[in-house]
Amino acid sequence: MKKATSKAGRAKNSRMRAEYDFSRGVRGKHCKAMQGGYTITIHRADGTTVVKEVVPKGNVVLLEPDVHAHFPDSRSVNKALRCLIPLLPKKRRAL
Repeated sequence: MKKATSKAGRAKNSRMRAEYDFSRGVRGKHCKAMQGGYTITIHRADGTTVVKEVVPKGNVVLLEPDVHAHFPDSRSVNKALRCLIPLLPKKRRAL
């Protein structure tokens, strides 16, 4: 069971300012929209504007939060999946 902490207690234990409250935050709220790509507009001090189109790479895989908790990085995910590959039926391996 998690121990309840007050805002003041959290502020002492972290570098986050006390006025920031993420208690009603939603993880991954914009994830699906970002998968389709997005545009970044940079307004420079000299009056010029730069527009960059960003499209995620095709080999990006998103993990659910409960799965992500067990894998600290991409290397550990790849290692686990490589262990599972030999267990797949031969028909599935050719995909």
